Amino acid sequence: MGVALYLNFVGTPDDRILGASQRIFYVHMGTATTAGLAFTVTAACSILYLVTKNLAFDVVAAASAEIGTVFTTMLLVTGVLWGRAAWGVWWTWDPRLTATVILWVLFLAYLLVRGWTESVEPRARLSAVLALAAYVDVPIDYMTIRWWKSIHPVVITSHGIQMAPVMVLAMFVSMAAMLALYGAWMQLRVRLGRVESGLDVLKQRLRSRMEE
Repeated sequence: MGVALYLNFVGTPDDRILGASQRIFYVHMGTATTAGLAFTVTAACSILYLVTKNLAFDVVAAASAEIGTVFTTMLLVTGVLWGRAAWGVWWTWDPRLTATVILWVLFLAYLLVRGWTESVEPRARLSAVLALAAYVDVPIDYMTIRWWKSIHPVVITSHGIQMAPVMVLAMFVSMAAMLALYGAWMQLRVRLGRVESGLDVLKQRLRSRMEE
């Protein structure tokens, strides 16, 4: 993370057009990559839960969805800041921005649904289905700037990356730093999630016995 911050604020020059605001872009790309990975992990673990009924997969799916939603919030904030400098407006209903907001809302809904019930298996099953439905927007979000007319820049093309080498380095180091943060955060959140899931199972068993 220290290397990423150094490259972001010291090791790269200002952009010829955007000036210092270009530095927001490196954080923006890191959050975008990490959010995409987080939701992919959620979708994969949701499938595994539906197949195996193993609650361990539900715990990982929920943890990754929470963290992915945080990174998507960061993605939207950095996107708004960068867009203000690049386009002169705080917000525009560009296809990429719209798809990202939809993705954010879908996973917020996923998290809200999980908080509505302590019934472990029904919650896990419904959450898995919702996660897979929400994940459909991830590839759509990625492809929007290729499928539709968009003012959002296409940085990575079939001809390479349209940036100076030092800026490319800063972008990839920022991505690596964000992914490392995701990995560390996931370890902590999964541990807490296992405790929470165990308590929910215990509460459910106690309620069942009291009702007998």
